[in-house]
Amino acid sequence: MAAEPATLETTEDAVLGGRLRLRQPKRGHRVGHDAILLAAAAGARTGERAVDLGAGVGAAGLALAARVIGLNVTLVEIDRDLCGLAADNVRLNGLDERVRVVLGDAEDAEALAAGGLRTGTVDRVLMNPPFNSAGQQQASPDARRRRAHVGESGLLSRWVATAATLLKPQGVLTLIWRADGLPEVRDALKQAFGSVAVLPVLPRDGADAIRVLVRAVKSGAAGEETIYPPLSLNDAQGKPTAAAEAVLRAGEALSIATI
Repeated sequence: MAAEPATLETTEDAVLGGRLRLRQPKRGHRVGHDAILLAAAAGARTGERAVDLGAGVGAAGLALAARVIGLNVTLVEIDRDLCGLAADNVRLNGLDERVRVVLGDAEDAEALAAGGLRTGTVDRVLMNPPFNSAGQQQASPDARRRRAHVGESGLLSRWVATAATLLKPQGVLTLIWRADGLPEVRDALKQAFGSVAVLPVLPRDGADAIRVLVRAVKSGAAGEETIYPPLSLNDAQGKPTAAAEAVLRAGEALSIATI
């Protein structure tokens, strides 16, 4: 189903050092580092087809499309208003010819097929699923913020299953998750994916990781896992690192985005 014009109170903000402009809700969930890191971790090539599941206002998928010329991207979002904003952002950034928006549930492969996303037709899937359980943090009074941050039990496995359905053999899934939830990610991937790569993200030098970026290949080598050197967002004094600035402002790809 196509997106409709958005009706929320919004702001228009520059990300990627002004390379991308995004309309987003004034209140509730706002685009942060996670979406840009996800795009930077997703390798892609000209002529390929990528799908951003749970795209929100389209930040990750649009950032990837802006970096990889000739890449075709579909943004999938269940919230009708956010879907409308994603469509606005496609037009705002002049990506109409390569990026489209589908209103749909990332857990409903049949509905996605009705929207043109058929089994085994996609080269890349990227996703930033809600990764906090209801018991991990106080629930936000904002419904959209809750949906963006808090997921039901088993949600990750269901989203991964959708990715496996959409991807071609040897297609690549890239996701971002809580660092302490890496065992959950490994468990969700083991049925359909292998050749796993992990890049930890640290809030500052010497700190524990807060996120992991994970890349996995459909029908890839079982049990194979590569751990990349971590990315520190800030140095010990709290100043953004050069590596983080290259990704978050200059739009460069991360080392994990190699296939």
